[in-house]
Amino acid sequence: MDTATHHTLSDLFDQIGLPSTAADIDEFVRQHGPLDDDCHLTQAAFWNDSQAAFLREQWRADGDWALVVDELNALLHSHPDPQSLGA
Repeated sequence: MDTATHHTLSDLFDQIGLPSTAADIDEFVRQHGPLDDDCHLTQAAFWNDSQAAFLREQWRADGDWALVVDELNALLHSHPDPQSLGA
């Protein structure tokens, strides 16, 4: 039986106290991304201390939250699709 918890980006945003609808998450990524390649997710200036600590702890723990934290990291480091620019 699979007892692992499968969190979503919405769950993560709820957990760190941010608006968590799909539109909210898209807007957050649009406003804060892309991060420089040398900027670690948890070192980004837009997190408060508590948010950064939670993300750091969960990523290191490689537990239930690790996959969704990694997903957020990828979203914030990815460059927008050139086709969508100016749309």
